[in-house]
Amino acid sequence: MIDLLKSLISIPSFSREEAAACDCLEAWMKAHGLDVHRKGNNVWVEQPGRGDGRPVVLLNAHLDTVRPAAGYTRDPFTPVVEGDRLYGLGSNDDGGSLVALLAAFIELSRQPQPCRFVYSATAEEEVCGQGGIESILADIGPFDLGIIGEPTQMQMAVAERGLMVLDCTAHGRSGHAARGEGVNALYEAIADIDWFRTYRFPLSSDYLGEVKMTVTMIQCGTQHNVVPDRCTYVVDVRPNGMYTNPEILAEIQAHVRSDVVPRSLRHSSSHIPLAHPVVQRGLSLGLTPFGSPTTSNQTVLPAYTTLKIGPGDSARSHTADEYILLSEIQQGTDIYFKLLNQLEIK
Repeated sequence: MIDLLKSLISIPSFSREEAAACDCLEAWMKAHGLDVHRKGNNVWVEQPGRGDGRPVVLLNAHLDTVRPAAGYTRDPFTPVVEGDRLYGLGSNDDGGSLVALLAAFIELSRQPQPCRFVYSATAEEEVCGQGGIESILADIGPFDLGIIGEPTQMQMAVAERGLMVLDCTAHGRSGHAARGEGVNALYEAIADIDWFRTYRFPLSSDYLGEVKMTVTMIQCGTQHNVVPDRCTYVVDVRPNGMYTNPEILAEIQAHVRSDVVPRSLRHSSSHIPLAHPVVQRGLSLGLTPFGSPTTSNQTVLPAYTTLKIGPGDSARSHTADEYILLSEIQQGTDIYFKLLNQLEIK
């Protein structure tokens, strides 16, 4: 598995440019006797027995990486092991989870299981692209639980924030600034911006807290002596798992006068009950539940029950000289197996 990860690190696999890395993983799987399915830059393997009535558990990690940060002091595509560290772009995010989940899938397949497992390595996660996991859901079929591999230090992200970006436009009427004419669109926007700053959604998550709304960009005016008739601004909204994106949007539109247009409603927050058998199994193994502020493939799987967990540390993701510990990959493989082996999902 470490050799496989080294091979993947050595192949640039930026989002929407994962073909060569996908070729590499597909060839490895075939060489090891796995019946591989491929669509675009996504590959998956299934345990036999589709349609036999067993619950289905999807194991997922992503193939793509961000582009290397400017501060790299090493070649990001040359995997190097120094002591317990494996350096290279994508080693931590998301190579460690990718190979640990694959190793666990192979091990789980060695004996009969009450669940049927499907392993997938998918594209475009870093850009939330539609050519990734969403594009193969119909091929895989419905599943009862998803394990989303991301660097969490093998603790259980039982909740994950979603993302909704809003383009807002406040309207006024132009006029001469010296004469006090017109309706200032900037002033109209200020009232709405203050609402975004101060409003609190009633429901708070035990793990994620409140819905977060942050105005991050604003543009207005053409010259100093013209009262602006249009002011545009952008709001970054981070749902907390207690509301759907359409519910949050409806609440916002009911309170502000600006036109509010979401760029997308796809990126939903997620939540798995603590009473779920996989979470209870994790608690019995001494794993800690927490709420994750970062997004993953969970955001495009709102109809499914998912748990995010994987080797590595989120703080290393997207940083220069990215690395993962070899011991983290070994520990991740072991925990994945213990978490899922003979798991009963009712």
